[in-house]
Amino acid sequence: MINQFRSLSPFNLLLLAAYTIFMRLAIFIHLPDPLSFEFLEPYAKLLIQIPIADSFSPAINIVLAMVVTFVQALLFNRIINNHGLLAKPSYLPALLYVTGSSLFLQFLILSPPLICNFLLIWIMDKFLKIGKTTNAMMTMFDIGMIIALGTLIYFPFIVLLLMLWLSLLLYRSFNWREWIAGIIGFLTIFFFIAVFYYWNDKISQFYQIWKPLINKFPSALQINYNDYLVLIPIGVIIILAALQLRENFFRSFISTRKAFQMLFFMFVIVIISFYTKPDFRVYHFLLCVPPGAVLLAYYFSNAKKRWFYESLFAILVCSIQYFLFV
Repeated sequence: MINQFRSLSPFNLLLLAAYTIFMRLAIFIHLPDPLSFEFLEPYAKLLIQIPIADSFSPAINIVLAMVVTFVQALLFNRIINNHGLLAKPSYLPALLYVTGSSLFLQFLILSPPLICNFLLIWIMDKFLKIGKTTNAMMTMFDIGMIIALGTLIYFPFIVLLLMLWLSLLLYRSFNWREWIAGIIGFLTIFFFIAVFYYWNDKISQFYQIWKPLINKFPSALQINYNDYLVLIPIGVIIILAALQLRENFFRSFISTRKAFQMLFFMFVIVIISFYTKPDFRVYHFLLCVPPGAVLLAYYFSNAKKRWFYESLFAILVCSIQYFLFV
């Protein structure tokens, strides 16, 4: 499977589509109860009404989620290949994106983080471009607006504002205009929302939007570790990828090194952003899939021993399927 996806053969598109369906067999066989899909956060519904929360049957919900994941995988694949983050262009990023998006049952349904991954992939593309432009001010402004749009869909997306400054530290020398451009872009969206709240005499509710930012980070989490055993193969691959990356680090282009540092920070930030959502669900960690899939693809792109990396991927897929069915 891995060796096949190391090429850009058009036939791999059909294989990827079949693989995407295969990774969702468990939920198709055992359809869940009726699902409620909330496209926007409550504070955005005053401005925009999208009455689709209960419009889809479980089967349609899952099929739409599958189509969304497949499209995201193709967009993600194109961006990673365009920026040359792997040894050579391939369909490995798309393969690992679909794999990462199938880890848990909650990943297989329509959810706000799944929709936000379109925006996250878009942001990744823009961050990877800022080191190649003479003036990043407009790019940072655009990223700020994209983060604001994502925050309307799923509030923890706001924590990605930290990536504005981390990316500038990695890629560019200090320019105060670039440092504030992203925040201005973010505030532009919320300025219009504040005006709308004011016109409707609900400005006090607007202030409540920001309260989750001062939530205390939980000191203890109730975790059923049996539900997360599927992450063991993922952890092994990430460790091997990190060792591979360290070995090749100073032989890589400077832009590639900075790209992986940026993706690492993004991965960490989206993990810790769950604290802004007291009732967060497992599907929150779908936001980790784009940056995480790059690291997984990096390992499989550079691995040498075919019998080992093919066996490792087979173990990963079998583990996912086992834990989806049990």
